[in-house]
Amino acid sequence: MPLPLYLLALAVFAMGTSEFMLAGLLPDIAAELDVTVGTAGLLTSAFAAGMVVGAPLMAGLARGRSGRTGLLAFVVLFLTAHVIGAVTTSFPVLLATRVVAALANAGFLAVALTTAAALVPAERKGRALAVLLSGTTVATIAGVPGGALLGELLGWRAAFWAVALLCLPAALGIAQGVPAHSATPEEGAGRPALRAELARLRSPRLLLAMLLGALVNAATFGSFTFLAPLVTGTTGLGGLWLPVVLVLFGAGSFAGVTVAGRLADRRPGLVLAAGGPLLVLGWPVLAVLAERPFAVLVLVFVLGALSFAVGATLITRVLYEAAGAPTMAGAFATAALNAGAALGPLVAASALDTAAGDRGPLWASGLLVAVATVVALACRLVLEPPGSSPDKRPAVTEARGGRAHLPGTGEDLRSSRE
Repeated sequence: MPLPLYLLALAVFAMGTSEFMLAGLLPDIAAELDVTVGTAGLLTSAFAAGMVVGAPLMAGLARGRSGRTGLLAFVVLFLTAHVIGAVTTSFPVLLATRVVAALANAGFLAVALTTAAALVPAERKGRALAVLLSGTTVATIAGVPGGALLGELLGWRAAFWAVALLCLPAALGIAQGVPAHSATPEEGAGRPALRAELARLRSPRLLLAMLLGALVNAATFGSFTFLAPLVTGTTGLGGLWLPVVLVLFGAGSFAGVTVAGRLADRRPGLVLAAGGPLLVLGWPVLAVLAERPFAVLVLVFVLGALSFAVGATLITRVLYEAAGAPTMAGAFATAALNAGAALGPLVAASALDTAAGDRGPLWASGLLVAVATVVALACRLVLEPPGSSPDKRPAVTEARGGRAHLPGTGEDLRSSRE
């Protein structure tokens, strides 16, 4: 894998730390800014909603500019939002900074996904995505628990300052290591028009991959956002155990995305067929065993691995199905990821007010993955050609004349010029 991929992963680490760290900071933020924990959870949903809107918007604005210029601009905007968030005493202002940070993160990730795909051969998109997403998983292993520990020792504002500081070496690495022209070619050199790229959204297979990715990510974010009240409440562990739980979830997610990176290009069906049903069962099992600390510690690791393995595989499918949209494919994948990240905390927050209490988000996550499984099974009968097997086909069987055959699609994807 080329070095620029790892530099992009460093920036994703900083942004992933910010996106996930609220799971360990919500109680303190709620107490200091005089809002409920459920209301504080809107910070996560606002961030995700900003990324859903920002992904196509920012990717569209970045068209025609060098990848490096766009990436640097988004990192600086992200840093500025965190500085403001670290000093504000107003919950609405903090909420607004999360939206701005989300727009910057969305733009960065959309361009980074496109850049990553352009840096490797077509059949290695899954591996490239795994390297990029490793920044997020390392954030859950080191950055998020570190933020939670900082919040416990120095207050939640220290975590915001830490993220701002992390952006500095990330920006330097991008400026020095990412090629100035690392994205797709200009329209005149063969890049399709924006309208033609957006028209790719009419593909049922692309929409299905996006929907399934959103549902699985909603389940992941729904429970992850409210791990703090579960761990310190129902499970009965002290606040200093929260970073340990987050580390375990992050270690599991790193393992999951690493395995998915090796299988998503060639055997996506294996990951989805094995991981999907296990996730449907896993979240309710965690809810049932939530009072047992040892079981919680084990299951958090397992569910982190399954969630990211299945989620990363589905997002890789989005990139394949959007092969006719070279500059917007990353935006489609980012939008799918964060539509789920916006929906999940909202569903989970409503579940907190039920008789299930702190376990409510876990039951809600199980339901979301169950819906994804039912949709996948129903749509496969319609979309999968008889006798086809995506696991037995190469990721790209033909790449000549602007044509590529994608696994499990039963169709050739031609450039929008044909």
